[in-house]
Amino acid sequence: EPDVTIVSGLQDRVVAEGDDVTFQCQVSHEDARDVEWKLQDVALQNNEMNEISVEKGRIHTLTLRKVTEQDIGTVTFRVGPHTSTA
Repeated sequence: EPDVTIVSGLQDRVVAEGDDVTFQCQVSHEDARDVEWKLQDVALQNNEMNEISVEKGRIHTLTLRKVTEQDIGTVTFRVGPHTSTA
């Protein structure tokens, strides 16, 4: 299995309370396994507040819905040993 790397990393975002915010990370290969999103070192699951998706097999997207002050912090995307933060 080829080593999957991060081609395009996360960008910092500033958003108003109550709005949605989206983060994207592009990886080098499709169907990457061992992918994880975190907010403040807490692993995120796909649910009504966090939408996690993959477009075209290589663009991994996290949308945080209706953010609050408690959502302030570092978002981390990890694939294998590689990470990107915003």
